[in-house]
Parts: sequence; C-alpha cells; structure tokens
Amino acid sequence: MFVYGLAKKNTVLGISSAHETARSTMINKTILQVFAVAAFLGSEACLDSNVQQSATNPLRWDILVPDTASMARAWEFPRDPRVDTAGLTEPMTGKVLRGFFLFTNTSELTLGFTGGTMTCNNCHPNGGQREGAMPLVGVDRVFPEYNKRAGRVFTLEERIVGCFMRSINATGTKNTTVTVHHENNLNGATLSPECGEVEDLVAYIRWLSWNRTIDGTLPWRGHYQLPASSLLGLEKLNPKLGRRLFLEKCSNCHGEDGQGVFIGDKRPGPLWGSNSWNDGAGAARTYTFAGMIRYMMPYMDPGSLTDEEALHIAAFITSQPRPSFPYKDNDYLKEKIPTDAVYYKQLYAKNPLSPK
Repeated sequence: MFVYGLAKKNTVLGISSAHETARSTMINKTILQVFAVAAFLGSEACLDSNVQQSATNPLRWDILVPDTASMARAWEFPRDPRVDTAGLTEPMTGKVLRGFFLFTNTSELTLGFTGGTMTCNNCHPNGGQREGAMPLVGVDRVFPEYNKRAGRVFTLEERIVGCFMRSINATGTKNTTVTVHHENNLNGATLSPECGEVEDLVAYIRWLSWNRTIDGTLPWRGHYQLPASSLLGLEKLNPKLGRRLFLEKCSNCHGEDGQGVFIGDKRPGPLWGSNSWNDGAGAARTYTFAGMIRYMMPYMDPGSLTDEEALHIAAFITSQPRPSFPYKDNDYLKEKIPTDAVYYKQLYAKNPLSPK
C-alpha cells in the first residue's frame, strides 16, 4: 500500500530533511542544493533525438526491479540520472535530474504544491521502475489519453497536474501565493502543465523509456483491477474485518495508525489522515485501491492476499478520514460516477463505509 518514498530521515545530496517544526527552512536549503547541481548541468532544451548511442548497449539497464525484490532494493533505480545520463545533452540532463529528485522527494521539494507528505515514489516505487507496482517506463507513449474523470483527453503534463492535485493533495497547500484549479479550468493556475516542476517530471518520465524498444501495449500497465466477478457490493464489505486484516498483514510497515513505520531511513506514505492523498484521488476509490493492494502488496510478498481480503482492507482504508478535494462537483460531468467513489456526495450523503 504505498511504499517507500520520502521519509524525514532521508537525505538529498547530503542535506538532511527537516523535522516538521523546521521543515520550511530546511526545504529551502535542500532545494538550493539540488537545483544548484541541476543548474550547473543546464535547465532547458529537449531530449536530443540525434544523439549518438553510447558505446555500450543502451538497454543494459534491467527495465524494472522485480516485484520479488527484497526491502534491500527499495531504493534501487535501474535508470538513475545521478549516475547515468548516457545519451542526454547537458541542458536536458539538468531537467531529468531535477525531475528525479522531485519524483522521489515530492513533498520536500514542491512545498507549494503539496498539502501533505506523499511522494510520487510512494505510488510508483523505485522511481517508477518496479514490476507490478504501477511502473512508469514507457507510459509517456500512451499519451494523449482520455480521462474519464475530466471527460476529455489529457496530455502527460495534464495527468501529472492531476496527480499533484489529488494524490499529492496540492489543493491542501498552505502557500497562499499558489493557486490550484480543477484540471478543466487551469487558466491562471500556478500549478499548470507549463510550470517548471511538471516539465521536469515529464522529462524524467520520458527519459525512463528513452532509446528503449518497448511494446506499445505496455504489458506492465493496467493490470491492477480486480475481475468484476470478484467484486463485492459496498454493502457487503466489512471495514471492521478489513481493520483486523490490516493489523495482521499491513501494520508491520504501515503502523497501526496507517502513517508508516521507519524501516531504516525509509517510510511508507500515510494511508489516511491529513498528510495522505485526498478524497478525489484514484486511490480513494475502494475497488481501485483494492486492486492496487491485491497486486502490489504486501511489499515482500505481493499477490499473496485474496481478492476478498484486499477488498475488505480497502474498505477499511477508504472509510478513514482524509483531505477533501474541493472540486469534486466538477468531476465526472460527462461520465457516470463510479459506485466505489465513496467520498463523492453526488452519490452518497455520507461515506457508506464510514463507522455508523
């Protein structure tokens, strides 16, 4: 359930993350250190389509970390721009490097666009390069793509804006100089497809699949849904049973309070509460989240849970309080609201899974 990304014990270029009480000051120092390196390397331009291939095989990296990998490999990146930028021009190297740091330390380096402590790496571990855990290698090749929630085609940049708004909870930012609008009304918004943070993340994601021959169907994408025959009606899901299963099978890493336990210098992202994703995120949908649990978790033994166990655990987690996405009334205007969107008042006056 949302694995090892940012933890307060993490370091970025040797600069320790701040404790919450001094977070802003240390974040600014960290940004300067990271961006200074990136600025030295350069910050403009695009992937050089005419670049010479490196002398070694450009596919020498294993494309994905296997889902059987142990915790010892939780911070491993098959493609790592800190040590390998083969084929990139110097200006683009800076963008990819910044995108990597933003991906793995999102709430630290994009304070204005975050309302909690989630990172991109929590949902897409190993820098988006872990098998069976929503890897992003090659995903740039499927965009533009239709987005049901918005009722229109999204570019990759717009999809990242949506992730910031919902999974990173940018709408909960306390930075009064930042304006965040719904994806269908981005005029005048600070968080936009053109902002530097989004551009750098796009550069990193595109670099993950650069110069690689990848099947256009992306065999590792879109295989996290439970079969319709396994789904139970919301009224048949048991959050109390889900809690018992969570304590038995998930709490060693996620803690009884769902906020994550430090394992070395790494910590899972919070599964509920003020620092978690908001109720407009895809992971706030019960069936969607159950599929993620079923195929991604437990971290050391993914796929060991049954469909029903995953459903009950998801029911427990999506019964918990989390930040509110303020623009839910603008979602699903052209599509039917999914029945598992339990936080949507257009469907339910009260979350049907919440304690009675």
